[in-house]
Amino acid sequence: MLGTDFSTGSPNWLDLGSPDTGAAAAFYGAVLGWEFVSAGPEAGGYGFFQVDGRTVAALGPLTEEGASSAWMVHFKTEDVRATVAAVTAGGGTVRMEPMDVMGEGWLAQATDPQGAEFALWQPGKTAGLGLASAPGTLIWAELHVPDPVADIAFYQGLFGWRSQEMEVPGMTYRVLSVRDGDLQEASFGGVAPLGDGAGGGAERPRWVPYFHATDVDATVAKAGEKGGSVLMPAADVPDVGRISWLADPFGAVYSTPAPVCSAISSSGRP
Repeated sequence: MLGTDFSTGSPNWLDLGSPDTGAAAAFYGAVLGWEFVSAGPEAGGYGFFQVDGRTVAALGPLTEEGASSAWMVHFKTEDVRATVAAVTAGGGTVRMEPMDVMGEGWLAQATDPQGAEFALWQPGKTAGLGLASAPGTLIWAELHVPDPVADIAFYQGLFGWRSQEMEVPGMTYRVLSVRDGDLQEASFGGVAPLGDGAGGGAERPRWVPYFHATDVDATVAKAGEKGGSVLMPAADVPDVGRISWLADPFGAVYSTPAPVCSAISSSGRP
Protein backbone atom coordinates (compact mmCIF):
# COMPACT_ATOMS: atom_id res chain seq x y z
CA MET A 1 0.00 0.00 0.00
CA LEU A 2 1.00 3.59 -0.42
CA GLY A 3 2.69 5.34 2.47
CA THR A 4 4.58 8.56 3.07
CA ASP A 5 8.06 7.02 3.29
CA PHE A 6 8.67 7.85 -0.36
CA SER A 7 11.29 6.17 -2.51
CA THR A 8 12.27 6.72 -6.13
CA GLY A 9 9.22 6.26 -8.34
CA SER A 10 6.67 6.42 -5.51
CA PRO A 11 3.55 8.52 -6.03
CA ASN A 12 4.43 11.36 -3.68
CA TRP A 13 2.05 14.13 -4.72
CA LEU A 14 -1.36 14.46 -6.31
CA ASP A 15 -3.25 17.49 -7.48
CA LEU A 16 -6.38 18.44 -9.34
CA GLY A 17 -6.65 21.08 -12.03
CA SER A 18 -10.15 22.54 -12.11
CA PRO A 19 -11.95 25.38 -13.93
CA ASP A 20 -13.74 26.26 -10.67
CA THR A 21 -11.60 25.60 -7.63
CA GLY A 22 -14.24 26.81 -5.19
CA ALA A 23 -16.85 24.39 -6.49
CA ALA A 24 -14.31 21.56 -6.67
CA ALA A 25 -13.24 22.15 -3.07
CA ALA A 26 -16.87 22.07 -1.96
CA PHE A 27 -17.52 18.84 -3.89
CA TYR A 28 -14.58 16.90 -2.45
CA GLY A 29 -15.25 18.31 0.99
CA ALA A 30 -18.76 16.89 0.88
CA VAL A 31 -17.86 13.57 -0.76
CA LEU A 32 -14.52 12.69 0.86
CA GLY A 33 -14.53 14.90 3.93
CA TRP A 34 -11.56 16.99 2.85
CA GLU A 35 -10.81 20.49 4.12
CA PHE A 36 -9.32 22.94 1.61
CA VAL A 37 -6.53 25.23 2.85
CA SER A 38 -5.20 27.96 0.56
CA ALA A 39 -1.45 28.12 -0.03
CA GLY A 40 -1.66 31.92 0.09
CA PRO A 41 -2.07 34.80 -2.35
CA GLU A 42 1.31 34.18 -3.97
CA ALA A 43 0.27 30.64 -4.97
CA GLY A 44 -2.16 31.73 -7.69
CA GLY A 45 -5.20 29.97 -6.26
CA TYR A 46 -3.37 26.74 -5.40
CA GLY A 47 -4.08 25.08 -2.08
CA PHE A 48 -4.20 21.81 -0.16
CA PHE A 49 -6.84 19.23 0.65
CA GLN A 50 -6.32 18.03 4.21
CA VAL A 51 -7.54 15.30 6.56
CA ASP A 52 -6.83 15.84 10.25
CA GLY A 53 -4.44 18.64 9.35
CA ARG A 54 -2.34 16.53 6.96
CA THR A 55 -2.22 17.11 3.22
CA VAL A 56 -3.79 14.32 1.14
CA ALA A 57 -4.01 16.10 -2.25
CA ALA A 58 -3.92 19.58 -3.74
CA LEU A 59 -6.07 21.77 -5.98
CA GLY A 60 -5.39 24.59 -8.39
CA PRO A 61 -6.79 26.31 -11.47
CA LEU A 62 -6.17 24.88 -14.94
CA THR A 63 -2.97 26.38 -16.35
CA GLU A 64 -2.54 24.76 -19.77
CA GLU A 65 -4.48 26.09 -22.77
CA GLY A 66 -7.24 23.70 -23.77
CA ALA A 67 -6.77 21.53 -20.67
CA SER A 68 -9.70 19.71 -19.13
CA SER A 69 -10.17 19.00 -15.45
CA ALA A 70 -8.13 15.99 -14.33
CA TRP A 71 -6.15 14.52 -11.47
CA MET A 72 -2.36 14.58 -11.88
CA VAL A 73 -0.25 11.93 -10.17
CA HIS A 74 3.32 12.99 -9.30
CA PHE A 75 6.19 10.55 -8.88
CA LYS A 76 9.29 11.04 -6.76
CA THR A 77 12.61 11.63 -8.45
CA GLU A 78 15.97 12.34 -6.87
CA ASP A 79 17.12 14.25 -9.98
CA VAL A 80 14.31 15.88 -11.91
CA ARG A 81 16.53 17.04 -14.77
CA ALA A 82 17.91 13.55 -15.34
CA THR A 83 14.39 12.10 -15.25
CA VAL A 84 13.14 14.69 -17.73
CA ALA A 85 15.98 13.71 -20.07
CA ALA A 86 14.93 10.07 -19.68
CA VAL A 87 11.34 11.00 -20.57
CA THR A 88 12.49 12.42 -23.88
CA ALA A 89 14.88 9.55 -24.55
CA GLY A 90 12.06 7.07 -23.91
CA GLY A 91 9.69 8.67 -26.38
CA GLY A 92 7.67 10.78 -23.97
CA THR A 93 7.00 14.52 -24.10
CA VAL A 94 7.98 17.16 -21.54
CA ARG A 95 5.07 19.55 -21.11
CA MET A 96 6.70 21.69 -18.43
CA GLU A 97 10.43 21.93 -17.84
CA PRO A 98 11.71 21.61 -14.26
CA MET A 99 10.96 24.59 -12.05
CA ASP A 100 11.72 25.41 -8.44
CA VAL A 101 8.46 25.72 -6.48
CA MET A 102 9.38 28.31 -3.86
CA GLY A 103 11.96 26.01 -2.29
CA GLU A 104 9.39 23.30 -1.57
CA GLY A 105 10.71 21.11 -4.37
CA TRP A 106 11.26 20.85 -8.12
CA LEU A 107 8.33 20.17 -10.42
CA ALA A 108 8.11 19.00 -14.02
CA GLN A 109 5.21 17.70 -16.10
CA ALA A 110 5.30 15.13 -18.88
CA THR A 111 3.22 12.87 -21.11
CA ASP A 112 4.16 9.24 -21.66
CA PRO A 113 4.48 7.78 -25.19
CA GLN A 114 0.85 6.61 -25.15
CA GLY A 115 -0.66 9.89 -24.03
CA ALA A 116 -1.06 9.57 -20.26
CA GLU A 117 -0.06 12.75 -18.40
CA PHE A 118 1.96 12.66 -15.19
CA ALA A 119 4.27 14.85 -13.14
CA LEU A 120 7.62 14.61 -11.37
CA TRP A 121 8.40 15.90 -7.89
CA GLN A 122 11.92 16.24 -6.53
CA PRO A 123 11.48 16.97 -2.82
CA GLY A 124 12.82 20.11 -1.23
CA LYS A 125 11.22 21.30 1.98
CA THR A 126 8.13 19.28 1.06
CA ALA A 127 8.69 15.54 0.68
CA GLY A 128 5.17 14.87 -0.51
CA LEU A 129 1.74 14.03 0.82
CA GLY A 130 1.28 13.93 4.57
CA LEU A 131 -1.12 10.98 4.68
CA ALA A 132 -1.93 8.05 2.38
CA SER A 133 -3.80 4.71 2.55
CA ALA A 134 -6.06 5.99 5.33
CA PRO A 135 -9.80 6.56 4.88
CA GLY A 136 -10.36 9.41 2.42
CA THR A 137 -6.79 9.37 1.07
CA LEU A 138 -4.84 8.07 -1.91
CA ILE A 139 -4.47 4.29 -1.79
CA TRP A 140 -3.63 3.26 -5.38
CA ALA A 141 -2.66 4.79 -8.74
CA GLU A 142 -3.78 3.10 -11.93
CA LEU A 143 -2.58 3.61 -15.50
CA HIS A 144 -4.82 2.91 -18.51
CA VAL A 145 -3.06 2.73 -21.89
CA PRO A 146 -3.43 0.80 -25.17
CA ASP A 147 -0.18 -1.18 -24.74
CA PRO A 148 0.60 -1.82 -21.05
CA VAL A 149 3.80 -3.76 -21.71
CA ALA A 150 5.36 -0.99 -23.80
CA ASP A 151 4.36 1.74 -21.36
CA ILE A 152 5.67 -0.18 -18.36
CA ALA A 153 9.03 -0.38 -20.16
CA PHE A 154 8.97 3.42 -20.54
CA TYR A 155 8.41 3.97 -16.82
CA GLN A 156 11.01 1.35 -15.93
CA GLY A 157 13.48 3.54 -17.80
CA LEU A 158 12.54 6.46 -15.57
CA PHE A 159 12.14 4.83 -12.16
CA GLY A 160 13.15 1.16 -12.33
CA TRP A 161 9.63 -0.02 -11.52
CA ARG A 162 8.88 -3.74 -11.32
CA SER A 163 5.65 -5.35 -12.51
CA GLN A 164 3.80 -8.57 -11.85
CA GLU A 165 1.04 -10.04 -14.02
CA MET A 166 -2.29 -10.89 -12.48
CA GLU A 167 -5.04 -12.63 -14.45
CA VAL A 168 -8.51 -11.22 -13.87
CA PRO A 169 -11.73 -11.79 -15.85
CA GLY A 170 -11.31 -10.43 -19.35
CA MET A 171 -7.76 -9.12 -19.15
CA THR A 172 -4.25 -9.29 -17.74
CA TYR A 173 -3.70 -6.74 -14.99
CA ARG A 174 -0.15 -5.70 -14.05
CA VAL A 175 0.67 -4.64 -10.51
CA LEU A 176 3.43 -2.03 -10.20
CA SER A 177 6.05 -1.85 -7.46
CA VAL A 178 8.91 0.56 -6.87
CA ARG A 179 12.38 -0.74 -7.63
CA ASP A 180 13.46 -1.68 -4.10
CA GLY A 181 12.06 -3.86 -1.32
CA ASP A 182 9.57 -6.70 -1.09
CA LEU A 183 7.53 -6.85 -4.28
CA GLN A 184 4.12 -6.80 -2.62
CA GLU A 185 5.00 -4.32 0.10
CA ALA A 186 6.48 -2.01 -2.53
CA SER A 187 3.36 -2.10 -4.74
CA PHE A 188 1.58 1.19 -5.29
CA GLY A 189 -0.56 0.80 -8.42
CA GLY A 190 -1.28 -1.08 -11.57
CA VAL A 191 -1.71 -0.95 -15.33
CA ALA A 192 -4.81 -2.00 -17.25
CA PRO A 193 -5.35 -2.16 -21.02
CA LEU A 194 -7.39 0.72 -22.38
CA GLY A 195 -11.05 -0.12 -22.84
CA ASP A 196 -14.36 1.59 -23.43
CA GLY A 197 -15.49 4.15 -20.92
CA ALA A 198 -18.86 4.33 -19.27
CA GLY A 199 -21.74 5.14 -21.58
CA GLY A 200 -19.96 3.69 -24.61
CA GLY A 201 -17.44 6.49 -24.98
CA ALA A 202 -13.81 5.70 -25.68
CA GLU A 203 -11.57 5.89 -22.65
CA ARG A 204 -8.44 8.00 -23.02
CA PRO A 205 -4.96 7.15 -21.71
CA ARG A 206 -4.62 8.43 -18.16
CA TRP A 207 -3.58 7.86 -14.59
CA VAL A 208 -6.52 7.41 -12.21
CA PRO A 209 -6.24 7.94 -8.44
CA TYR A 210 -8.04 5.60 -6.04
CA PHE A 211 -9.23 7.13 -2.75
CA HIS A 212 -9.94 4.84 0.21
CA ALA A 213 -13.66 4.75 1.02
CA THR A 214 -15.03 3.13 4.15
CA ASP A 215 -18.55 3.02 2.67
CA VAL A 216 -18.44 2.95 -1.13
CA ASP A 217 -22.20 3.06 -1.61
CA ALA A 218 -22.59 6.11 0.61
CA THR A 219 -19.71 7.82 -1.22
CA VAL A 220 -21.32 7.12 -4.61
CA ALA A 221 -24.66 8.48 -3.40
CA LYS A 222 -23.05 11.63 -2.02
CA ALA A 223 -21.10 12.23 -5.25
CA GLY A 224 -24.30 12.03 -7.30
CA GLU A 225 -26.10 14.31 -4.87
CA LYS A 226 -23.34 16.94 -5.20
CA GLY A 227 -23.27 16.98 -9.01
CA GLY A 228 -20.76 14.24 -9.80
CA SER A 229 -21.25 11.39 -12.26
CA VAL A 230 -21.27 7.68 -11.52
CA LEU A 231 -19.15 6.02 -14.24
CA MET A 232 -19.37 2.59 -12.61
CA PRO A 233 -21.79 1.81 -9.78
CA ALA A 234 -20.37 0.19 -6.66
CA ALA A 235 -19.49 -3.45 -7.33
CA ASP A 236 -17.71 -6.21 -5.44
CA VAL A 237 -14.47 -7.49 -6.98
CA PRO A 238 -13.46 -10.91 -5.58
CA ASP A 239 -10.37 -10.82 -3.34
CA VAL A 240 -10.05 -7.08 -3.86
CA GLY A 241 -12.98 -5.20 -2.36
CA ARG A 242 -15.89 -2.99 -3.32
CA ILE A 243 -15.09 -0.42 -5.99
CA SER A 244 -16.83 2.40 -7.84
CA TRP A 245 -15.71 4.83 -10.53
CA LEU A 246 -16.79 8.46 -10.36
CA ALA A 247 -16.23 11.82 -12.01
CA ASP A 248 -16.50 15.16 -10.26
CA PRO A 249 -18.80 17.91 -11.65
CA PHE A 250 -16.07 19.01 -14.07
CA GLY A 251 -15.24 15.53 -15.40
CA ALA A 252 -12.13 14.61 -13.39
CA VAL A 253 -12.14 10.81 -13.01
CA TYR A 254 -11.29 8.95 -9.82
CA SER A 255 -12.17 5.72 -8.01
CA THR A 256 -13.35 5.04 -4.47
CA PRO A 257 -12.53 1.49 -3.34
CA ALA A 258 -13.05 -0.15 0.01
CA PRO A 259 -10.21 -2.66 -0.35
CA VAL A 260 -9.79 -5.99 1.34
CA CYS A 261 -6.21 -6.53 0.14
CA SER A 262 -3.26 -4.51 -1.13
CA ALA A 263 -3.38 -5.63 -4.76
CA ILE A 264 -6.27 -3.52 -6.03
CA SER A 265 -7.52 -4.73 -9.39
CA SER A 266 -9.51 -2.72 -11.88
CA SER A 267 -11.29 -5.77 -13.20
CA GLY A 268 -14.60 -4.03 -12.67
CA ARG A 269 -13.59 -0.74 -14.25
CA PRO A 270 -15.91 1.02 -16.72
